[in-house]
Amino acid sequence: MIEEQLPQEPVQETVKETSKPNWKIWIAAGGCVVFLCAAVFVGTLIFVGPKFVQQFFPEKVQVAGELPRDVTQINTMGDPNAPVHIIEYGDFQCPYCLQFWTETEPLLIKEYVNTGKVYFEFRSFPLIGPESVLAAEGAYCAGDQNKFWEYHDTLFTNWTGENVGDFTKEKLIKYAKALGLNVADFESCLSEEKHKGTVDQDQAKADTDGVQATPTFFINGFKLEGSQPFSVLRDLIEQALNGNLNTKNG
Repeated sequence: MIEEQLPQEPVQETVKETSKPNWKIWIAAGGCVVFLCAAVFVGTLIFVGPKFVQQFFPEKVQVAGELPRDVTQINTMGDPNAPVHIIEYGDFQCPYCLQFWTETEPLLIKEYVNTGKVYFEFRSFPLIGPESVLAAEGAYCAGDQNKFWEYHDTLFTNWTGENVGDFTKEKLIKYAKALGLNVADFESCLSEEKHKGTVDQDQAKADTDGVQATPTFFINGFKLEGSQPFSVLRDLIEQALNGNLNTKNG
């Protein structure tokens, strides 16, 4: 006698279904992990700051394009016997000094310095903070290797904001290396504060001349404050050349 087979209940099938991993849960969990890692990373960038970022994305030094200064000596350019003597008191962290260097100085060099009409002198007046002082000393250290103006230009090229770490000792050494200076000599000059006295002397002269802001210019002794358009500077230079500017020796 053949036994009648009873219909099987889908017990095994039910077991198989419950034993399958729920892939949606795993995807959701993975997404949460990725989100948390990203949040931790971003939070670290915010709270730890730019030094942490630099470990992953090293900064590149930008070397300034060379301005065609025909005659230079340390922090001066042009003929010392030129009829017009211009002194600039500047701070390497000053945005208006940067504006002057970008917009006006190239025209001044081309039309008046390289033609023997203007003798130009840069004096440091570091107002904004410790990085301004370090940058000023670094420029004079570069001047010891006949690279004052190249370093001057490179400082402005790499400046991004006031006291944000652009002019730390480490950064200043990087700029020196990028310009092909003897790094050991430069670092020694900076560490020993060789030109601290030079910068102090510039500041003392600024105080004597009544300088209160940067940039401040003296055109044969005529005081001009702020980053003025080249047209203003040209007018005063022409007056000085023609003997019509009320001047005194700067």
